[in-house]
Amino acid sequence: MLWVALLLSPEQNAPQLNEELRGLSLYALQYSPRTAITENAVVVELEASIRLFGGKRNLRDRIVAEVEALGVEQVAWSSTSLAALAFARAGKENGIRGSLTALLDPLPMETLNAVEPHLTTLTQLGCRTLGDIRALPRDGVSRRFDKRLLVAMDQAYGLRPEAHVWIEVPEVFKAKLELMSRVESAPAMLFGARRLLLQMCGWLAARNAGTTAFRLRWLHDAMRSRDAGDCGEVTIRTAEPMRDVEHLCRLLAENLAKVELAAPAGDLELEALDVHPLEELSRSLLPDPVQAGESLTLVLERVAARLGPEKVLRPVLVEDHRPEWVSQWQPAPQTLPRKRARQNRFPQPSFMLPAPLRLSMRGNKPMYQGVLQLLAGPHRVEGGWWQRLAKDGVENTGNVARDYWVAQSPHCGVLWIFQERLAGDETAWYLHGAFA
Repeated sequence: MLWVALLLSPEQNAPQLNEELRGLSLYALQYSPRTAITENAVVVELEASIRLFGGKRNLRDRIVAEVEALGVEQVAWSSTSLAALAFARAGKENGIRGSLTALLDPLPMETLNAVEPHLTTLTQLGCRTLGDIRALPRDGVSRRFDKRLLVAMDQAYGLRPEAHVWIEVPEVFKAKLELMSRVESAPAMLFGARRLLLQMCGWLAARNAGTTAFRLRWLHDAMRSRDAGDCGEVTIRTAEPMRDVEHLCRLLAENLAKVELAAPAGDLELEALDVHPLEELSRSLLPDPVQAGESLTLVLERVAARLGPEKVLRPVLVEDHRPEWVSQWQPAPQTLPRKRARQNRFPQPSFMLPAPLRLSMRGNKPMYQGVLQLLAGPHRVEGGWWQRLAKDGVENTGNVARDYWVAQSPHCGVLWIFQERLAGDETAWYLHGAFA
């Protein structure tokens, strides 16, 4: 498991800290729905999101670059949420490089909140680190201290599962922010507004949506003239739904540059007005020929040049009666003669087995999840005597002589089976394909 802990500055009053924790959790929902607020911090389980965001390094760089604007004081990573919190409080970011026990043991014992009620007693016992607490006899710790201490220790070290109350994505977005100081010009509010925009875009990403309108409202300072009013606001609209933070910041900056504050502002409030679902486009493994303005052949040639001709193959139809050899895989850049597949009026299966499967018999009737009923056939296929095949050091020909039938299974639908004509055992039947 991969957990990240986002630790805010503790030098805030309780209402302000709770509001910032809520906003930070809304931002984190874009990375994982397994987001929780615990011990005045936000923890996020990111194991399932690693590939989606391009690997651990890209995910780490993106989060670290964004959370500074949200007031995060320390970011830390580990394999459990309590361990990540302990590393964050200790000022260490990386808690995943090495053994978790070896990394946690040297940390000060104050990095776990469960230690705080027993800090004096543990200090008198000579404990200074989490490793010192872990070295104490478990029976003695369980008798002398409450159960919460041992539970927290076990959860931090990954010996006991953790339980969290996950943050639910709210139906509407409305967030507030108290500015660090009163501002007298509208453009100066952009720094605080960007923090709110990051929260809103995280909320939009969690809802797989975008906004076409949002409103920024500012509350005037209490020491204002009567004519100034309680607040002012500006509404930003976009041509299409979006959640690009940088673009929305630029739009907001352009609008704030035209605003003249009637009085100094001390608090901001951001609200998403019009929210619409976003339809994500499916991305192809290969470059899109339409967007790139080049044919699929040119795209395959370029990919083959990068990876090697033997790494890029394409199916090619050949003139052959035998089903196994109707199509072959050839290097994509190779120039191949154009051949037309042989016309066949006999029904052909939608799916073929890699190798024919011999069927069991009931009397002289083949079985596959019940006795098969022959519907159409026989269709005779012969040829391949000219082809030499080597398998396990033994050379054979690819010659086949088969009578194909369309058969009905009681439980598996319509199947494609054959009987070998020259195998000596006239009752041998094989399953070779199935019809959709």
